[in-house]
Amino acid sequence: MVAAALGACTTAPDGGGGPSGTGAPEPTKLERAQVKEYQGKDLSSISEFRENSIKGPQQVDRGSYRLKIGGLVDTEKSLTYEEVITQNVAYKKVVTLNCVEGWSVDILWEGVKIADLLDSAGADPDARVIIFRAVDGYSTSLPASYIRDNDLLLAYKMNGVELPPERGFPFQLVAQDKWGYKWAKWIEEIEVSDDTSFKGYWEQRGYSNEGDLDKGSRGE
Repeated sequence: MVAAALGACTTAPDGGGGPSGTGAPEPTKLERAQVKEYQGKDLSSISEFRENSIKGPQQVDRGSYRLKIGGLVDTEKSLTYEEVITQNVAYKKVVTLNCVEGWSVDILWEGVKIADLLDSAGADPDARVIIFRAVDGYSTSLPASYIRDNDLLLAYKMNGVELPPERGFPFQLVAQDKWGYKWAKWIEEIEVSDDTSFKGYWEQRGYSNEGDLDKGSRGE
């Protein structure tokens, strides 16, 4: 089943059961720390995700990690995790992740604007495509104009807590209004490009390159 292995879209959690046998799993420390509402809007829980990426959760070392920004730029960048989050303004917004399997979650994402990262590297203003590559070999792309017009975030927190490894630490793409397979996790490279024919991991396997919610994931 293709959807069961989507790199960023996940499935509903197992029912599980706590030690008392009541069927209700004990909340984890992470679940207890997360915020449950933002500006009057109820949020979904982190526990409503189940990891099923192409190679399983990636354990990324904070100290050795570098985010590379290259391609059609004036200055290629290789940024530490701390440099990304301390040298850029942080933004928050609630964005719904919609899975091709037919479910969705409302999460408060916190991160930096991808446009700010592109500007810091002197990205070609006429470049048409931004390609995202992840630690596990996953990839996807989005139009540069879409990224800027919608203030897309590269998130490092969800519901007020740092992204756990299974959710994409250090950074996840928040591709609002796009299907979940566009929400790449564990991002380690951003490439500014004019290659409008580029297709990412699932796009090479028949999924729509646009990933628009108002169209089928197969481009119907």
